[in-house]
Amino acid sequence: MRAIMIETYGGPDVVRIRRDVPVPLAGPNEVQVRVAWAGINFMDIHTRQGKYRDSRTYPITLPCTLGMEGSGTVTALGQGVSSLRIGDRVAWCIAWGSFAEFVCIPAARAARIPRDTTFKVAAAAMFHGCTAHYLIEDVANLNPGSTCLVHAGSGNIGQLLIQLAKARGATVVATASTSEKRAVAESRGADLVLPYQNGGFAEAVRTFTKGKGVDVVFDSVGLTTLRHSLLATRTRGIVINYGNVSGSVTDLNPIELGESGSLFLTRPRLADHMRDAQEVQRRADAVFAAIGNHSLQIQVEGEYTMDQIALVHDRIERREHIGKSIVLIGDT
Repeated sequence: MRAIMIETYGGPDVVRIRRDVPVPLAGPNEVQVRVAWAGINFMDIHTRQGKYRDSRTYPITLPCTLGMEGSGTVTALGQGVSSLRIGDRVAWCIAWGSFAEFVCIPAARAARIPRDTTFKVAAAAMFHGCTAHYLIEDVANLNPGSTCLVHAGSGNIGQLLIQLAKARGATVVATASTSEKRAVAESRGADLVLPYQNGGFAEAVRTFTKGKGVDVVFDSVGLTTLRHSLLATRTRGIVINYGNVSGSVTDLNPIELGESGSLFLTRPRLADHMRDAQEVQRRADAVFAAIGNHSLQIQVEGEYTMDQIALVHDRIERREHIGKSIVLIGDT
């Protein structure tokens, strides 16, 4: 079968398409899936760059097949699997190996896809949708009247956070780096959209909230924004750092949280909020239902073939995409 692999860490040039890879066999508590579509994410970029080489949460080792999100049809069951059947339509995320014609994934990570949801939509929605869902529902616990700040509001997850927060009745301030991207965040329902460069958003947020600050900050940018995010948060508010696309903050003193108003700072990961099959299916059901009733829109901007994977890695790394990018695996 064909698979997209890396044997060493590096730039887009280390990505290789192999056409002679053995079809994987489902092990205990796994299912084998014929892949229809696979989503492309920053986690794939980080995998290629080696950022998970020492991770305990995501223990990825070389050589590896890229792709941690996808959709397809169950073709075989491993020993001990009783929750799924051959022929089931499923979607998954944070299970590597999806950039291949077949993949074996933990059965607990596979969510059934509703009849009215296509493979393409499911592949585009699973990782970003479940991430936005747990951040809103479990970590931030937004309610009607809550206020929040969403950095990178035009990004894939940022757009979903804005929509889900508005659906919960929250007031949303968003940031984005360009006027084009700020227009995207505004179109998703943000009440105020600001640039985030140079930290000027913090004072603007304070003004917008009459000096109080927001209840919650969703910060995926990291180094460029995190310290300013503390200044934009109300006393005893929460700052959720769920990404670091501008780099990691490595010198934060906990005293800074106290000086900023006894703040809570957390660095959550999706894996810890998808602990079993029931939790995975519950999150997926919520995301698919929101897509079905049109309260959540997934923007698929780019569709690629397996032969174009190095190109799309380069485009994503350069942040040329605003919407979701996906790969058609079953092409010829």
